[in-house]
Amino acid sequence: MKTLKNIFLFLCLLTGISATAQDAPNISDPRLDFKLPGVNGDSIQLSSMKGKVFLLDFWASWCVPCRSSNKQLVKLYSEYKDKGFEILSVSLDDKKKSWEHAIKKDKITWLQLNDSEGPAALSAIKWQVHAIPSSFLIDKSGNVVAIDPEKQELEHKIRELLGL
Repeated sequence: MKTLKNIFLFLCLLTGISATAQDAPNISDPRLDFKLPGVNGDSIQLSSMKGKVFLLDFWASWCVPCRSSNKQLVKLYSEYKDKGFEILSVSLDDKKKSWEHAIKKDKITWLQLNDSEGPAALSAIKWQVHAIPSSFLIDKSGNVVAIDPEKQELEHKIRELLGL
């Protein structure tokens, strides 16, 4: 847990957010918030997810590890979606058709947004994403509780946050 707090402090220093060891980055912070279009063109604001336990997931259709991760997330999502768990994925694809094709092929049914600027994507810059896939588990208060958790840790944390 101490390592996680150190990572949070480091993230805060990088983004210019003031924090103490007890603080964690929060999606309500305007320096971390973003609004992006979904597949159907409707935009979603990250801060609107406050009140939900969710995974903020950065990926791209051309990223082989991302596509492998999607397979695991499909199983996890189907198991916990009816218990209050959500996933908000942000694709860094610059080609909408490639992104849409990957969504269909990977059988993704959760919220999908697109930041089509690739490496220059503002959402990824705000969240200090330097490699994909990259994910952040967020609690109902909007606080980051885990960064790039492994499968078992992720499932354990989800169950804990949902009170299961």
